[in-house]
Amino acid sequence: MRTFLLAPLMLAASVASAAETVKIYNWSSYVAPDTLKNFQQASGIVPTYDVYDSNETLDGKLMTGNSGYDVVFPSNHFMARQIQGKALKRLDKSQLPNWHNLNPVLLKALEVNDPGNQYGFPYLWGSTGIGYNIDKVKAVLGDNAPVDSWDLIFKPEYMSKLKSCGVAVLDNGPELLPIALHYLGLPHHSQDPKDYEKAKDLLMKVRPYISYFHSSKYTGDLANGDICVVVGFSGDVLQAKNRADEANNGVKVGYSIPKEGAPMWFDMVAMPVDAPDEKAGYAYMNYLLQPEVMANISNHVQYANGNLKADGLVDPAMKGNTMIYPSDEVMGKLYALEAMPAKIDRIRTRIWTSIKAGN
Repeated sequence: MRTFLLAPLMLAASVASAAETVKIYNWSSYVAPDTLKNFQQASGIVPTYDVYDSNETLDGKLMTGNSGYDVVFPSNHFMARQIQGKALKRLDKSQLPNWHNLNPVLLKALEVNDPGNQYGFPYLWGSTGIGYNIDKVKAVLGDNAPVDSWDLIFKPEYMSKLKSCGVAVLDNGPELLPIALHYLGLPHHSQDPKDYEKAKDLLMKVRPYISYFHSSKYTGDLANGDICVVVGFSGDVLQAKNRADEANNGVKVGYSIPKEGAPMWFDMVAMPVDAPDEKAGYAYMNYLLQPEVMANISNHVQYANGNLKADGLVDPAMKGNTMIYPSDEVMGKLYALEAMPAKIDRIRTRIWTSIKAGN
């Protein structure tokens, strides 16, 4: 069989090597099933697609240089430091004729991280909150379980009981430490090292009850009923809900933005300063700026997007879901994460590593 397959395989390899390629590095489960196929059909450019599950992984590749990618998707607060580190290319907007489809309100808000929107544009956005198995949490904590409060995560009297059904936490210190700071009444963007020690003390009290730290595994585990609580990204939790509903497995998934407030984040589209094929990179970026493309992605991954023209194409049920498009009242409780000085980044990395290790 291998002898007969050799010729077509060699032909396919020859065709692939001759075709222009765009090298994409994105979060896992972050496009629609047909996004890449449709792009290739429309452009003739062959996409290669690698995934990561933390900003730190992407940041490490970009800040050391020679990432080998043409298009990347950093979160807004990480993009700010990558701009400062000259790791990203200033965009030539003449290569992005679909730029006008973007939401001007979001672009204005993102100038805090990228003045003039010179280095990137918003892809998808969401919140970080609490995902939970409605029935299991009720069985463990009763009808008055504080699923609308960070008390559920930070108070040992709740976490010690939830341990029996499984608790997962994002492996993301730059998100979790600000949540802990905010819960303690401290500035979520604090630059005081002592504040981070207080956040560590808070998290260490519940560390024995955390099943694992991961930034993508929890989606499947929540859908399957293998965990009952997660601190996770809004869209990932909603993907878990949809998977459970489709499987009809009896798992009921809820998501809350805690009343104390929670992070709001944007994942951006950007180009590494040393992108090997700018032309192909711009082609993929401009493709993502098409309203129908972004609406299709949003409908699949359950995240709001930054494309104003796509709003009318998003599934009405999704547009009406306040877990994806929060009310004005809830929006007022969300806060944006900010880039931190290198000194604070090192402190946060050290403390987060210590928390995960349990020491």
